[in-house]
This record gives sequence, C-alpha cells and structure tokens, in this order.
Amino acid sequence: MRRTTVQRSTRETEISVSVNLDGSGISSISTGIGFFDHMLDQLARHSLIDTEIKAKGDLHIDDHHTVEDVGIALGQAIRKALGDLRGVTRYADVCLPMDEALTRVAIDISGRPFLIFKSDLTAEKIGGFDSQLIREFFQAFAMNAGITLHIETLYGENAHHIAESCFKATARALREAITVDPRQRGTVPSTKGTLSV
Repeated sequence: MRRTTVQRSTRETEISVSVNLDGSGISSISTGIGFFDHMLDQLARHSLIDTEIKAKGDLHIDDHHTVEDVGIALGQAIRKALGDLRGVTRYADVCLPMDEALTRVAIDISGRPFLIFKSDLTAEKIGGFDSQLIREFFQAFAMNAGITLHIETLYGENAHHIAESCFKATARALREAITVDPRQRGTVPSTKGTLSV
C-alpha cells in the first residue's frame, strides 16, 4: 500500500500529513489559511491522492512558515509513500486551462529535486494570501518529494486563476507520473537501476 503519515514539529509549526497515492482524491485539509486550503484541496482532488493535512502555525506573524512547512511535509510524505519507485511511470506533463489562464507542468520523479517556476502572478495578494508563497510552497514540495518540477504559466490575467492552474496542472501531472505502469514489471524506470535522492 502506497500510503504514509509524516509529522513535522518546529517552534513555528505543528504539521501532520497523511497520503494514499492510490486513493480517489478525498481530502481533509486545515491549515488556518483559507486560500491555501482551497489550493491543497485542488491538488488532492486532481491528483487522486487522498490527503489529510492538519497544520498549526505562527499565523500571527504571517503565513510563510505554515505554507513552506506544509510543502516540506507533503513532499516528504509523497516521497516516502512512493517507496523504491518500482513500476512508476516517472515522467508526465500537462497543459491545463483555467478560464483565461494556461499553465504547463512537467514532472520527473527523478530523485533529483529541482524547481523551475515561471508564473507571473498578477497581484501581490489573492484575497489576504501573499502570492509569493505559491512559489515557496512548490519549492519546498519539489525538494522534499525528490522530483524535478517545471511550472510555467503561458498566459493569464487573474491571479486566482493563474494560481489555481498551477496547482491543478501539477496535480494532473503528478497523478500520471506516480501511476504504476504494468509494463514496467516492477522495475525502476532508470537505466541506472535506481532513483534516489
């Protein structure tokens, strides 16, 4: 079973993340940050990864520590649940529209974490949410999941739509990349014979 729970406890945050990679996209998410909860729900729903996230952070300071640490814990949980990566599809890409916004995402479950983020969010705030934290989340997520993640918004005007297209496109690409390919016959999809961080 490709499922796991990760706990992260610091002076700034207290986080619990549970994932089931072979789920149906059911989510229970509570970070205290409404817009972020909405984006994480989209990530779970469209990746079909059952996700439970409970986070308490120093929101009296700002949202940064909570968003970043959720990215760390979620990345660690997905990496742990993937195990030795036998049989996974590994590569995936998607081009996803959200009204006037269009975002392209490519993923390699490589064991070599890297993020390219080219998304011009058109507003500093989405509601009360600092739009700079979207990149911070994906940076923490990619580094701790051990994936190469390229996110590029080709065009868009509404910051909410741009952000949502980034999360949904990442979810759809992740969904394909973690899928077990029966033709792999339980082998690691690498000429090296291993994929590790």
